[in-house]
Amino acid sequence: MKLSVIIVNYNVEYFLEQCLYSVRKASKDIDIEVYVVDNNSVDGSNRMVREKFPEVILIENKQNTGFSKANNQAMRLSKAEYVLLLNPDTVVEDDTFTKVIGFMDQHPEAGGLGVKMVDGKGKFLPESKRGLPTPMTAFYKMFGFSQLFPRSKRFSHYHLGYLDKDKTAEIEILAGAFMLMRHTVLDKIGLLDEAFFMYGEDIDLSYRITQAGYKNYYFPETRIIHYKGESTKKSSVNYVFVFYNAMIIFAQKHFSSQRARTFSVVIHIAIYFRAFIAILSRFFKKSILPFFDILLGYLGIFFIQRYWGNLTIYRQGGDYPYELVAFVIPAFLSIWLISIYLSGGYDKPVKLIRSLRGIGIGSITILVLYALLPESLRFSRALILLSTVWLSVALSVNRFAAHLIKAEGYTFGQNKRMRFLVIGDKTEAMRVEAILHSTTIKPEFIGLVESSEMAVTDNAFIGNMLQVKDIITIYKINEVIFCSKNITHQVIIDKMTEWHDAEIDYKIAPEDSLSIIGSNSINTRGDLYTIDIKAIDTSENRRNKRLFDILNSIVFLSISPVLLFIIPHWFKAMVNTLKVLFGIRTWVSYGTSSDSVHGRLPRIRKGILHPADIFQSQTIDKETVHHLNLLYARDYTVWKDVEICWKSVKRIGR
Repeated sequence: MKLSVIIVNYNVEYFLEQCLYSVRKASKDIDIEVYVVDNNSVDGSNRMVREKFPEVILIENKQNTGFSKANNQAMRLSKAEYVLLLNPDTVVEDDTFTKVIGFMDQHPEAGGLGVKMVDGKGKFLPESKRGLPTPMTAFYKMFGFSQLFPRSKRFSHYHLGYLDKDKTAEIEILAGAFMLMRHTVLDKIGLLDEAFFMYGEDIDLSYRITQAGYKNYYFPETRIIHYKGESTKKSSVNYVFVFYNAMIIFAQKHFSSQRARTFSVVIHIAIYFRAFIAILSRFFKKSILPFFDILLGYLGIFFIQRYWGNLTIYRQGGDYPYELVAFVIPAFLSIWLISIYLSGGYDKPVKLIRSLRGIGIGSITILVLYALLPESLRFSRALILLSTVWLSVALSVNRFAAHLIKAEGYTFGQNKRMRFLVIGDKTEAMRVEAILHSTTIKPEFIGLVESSEMAVTDNAFIGNMLQVKDIITIYKINEVIFCSKNITHQVIIDKMTEWHDAEIDYKIAPEDSLSIIGSNSINTRGDLYTIDIKAIDTSENRRNKRLFDILNSIVFLSISPVLLFIIPHWFKAMVNTLKVLFGIRTWVSYGTSSDSVHGRLPRIRKGILHPADIFQSQTIDKETVHHLNLLYARDYTVWKDVEICWKSVKRIGR
């Protein structure tokens, strides 16, 4: 056998599906075996592999064993001359395996090989070729010198920036996303070190290959798409600690005691420096808009009360009492900001209407509370109304300023004008068009393009592959979707690179799949359009659902004496109510069906009631339950919970 491909999966079903389709295409005429080692996923990955890829050898772990241990499980079973460790968030070209095997056959000194990687927009990923992270190399990278001097042999050694990305070269470290190795070399040096749970194991194994007298090569004559890239979680504090601690393990294992101590000191300094930067960055991103809302809101209301007081009741002198400025205004501001938050005013992408709605709800709440305040704290309803106007203006200004500087998540209208181009044959392109129409994105335009370069005669198409650049300009296209059933992955990557200047996004629709997957940058996990729309999974709907759970529980507790005469199992109903109130359960969740059990739907708390409960006197089969669950998840609004809960109130004690 020539090649063993090993893929470790953990809850990335749609990435894995696309990866396996590309592996299947690249395996033509090659004696190959493919392993998928699943680390206890709950997203339906295993079922998908069994149903769609019966040729794959599936290893189902009952716990997350980590990257190293999972790969080793399959490597111990592999029988091929070459072993490829491949990430599930990758797409290989149709001739990738043929080319890399050919190179290794011609270079017996090669122990390992990596290829050119591009992100979801066709942009070259520098982690395709890496150098050994010595103490100084690590220092230059972690403190930004490698970015300042990207071509320097001294400062950019981590990513070997001085090497031509289009030329084959000897390198030190292979990228973990695609590591092709000679099996005889692995027999000699051993497998992945399981002391590395995640990160660092690729560096360790690459280093051991070179220490055994073999060479590692960077081979750019074939490419893969790597969606996540190495920058995926660099803003995560957990990533900082796990990654850099892996570097310490590597240093202690391979460097002399003195060098290891030096490296450890450098790494620990970097850990706390990067962790501080990561925490500061996350805090800044989340708090900057609320901070300016509070600042402008308080300053504006402060001057309004001064001006209004001088204009009305204090024309002859005097001012509002100190309590207004010190306590009442901050309390009112807090109510407004909480209302804005609950209305989704700080959700991204920003929508001004949510903030204005929150201000309105907050003002109504304040006016109600105002009537309950003691006379000494009721200063002026006019101040509340003027403050409402001022906050509406101030928040609009803040969000417009964020829009002008193109702050991430604050660009107005970024989701309102999605214009797609689908490239494939007629059957496949129309299938993908139907998937797009079934999602919540509400496309403004979908154009179909013939995947060949022949003249178009079918009116269903607006052009062919040669005309795409002009079509993108004329039709103002935001996103191109390739049908991989009709287009080779080599052509897909070629076109992504060729059209890179168009500043559009790209996705791939695998054959016979209900998912369309891609990534706008290496900093995103990958965007996904799927027919199973996850409307219930938005932050706004999750927040609204939890708010309903709390309010409804309070209502049930307050009318519990009445419920005693209405519902059976009253005591159990009160226990359920308390469970919902404290977040252990939710009032409405999925009914039992195969999809919900296997994790196909967005995960929510176990429910007291289910969508099928609304049909009180009917027996519902599992297929109907499945469709009701899907509709509930896809088209969720809090009013669905209200309807289900109150129409099925007699069942809350089960």
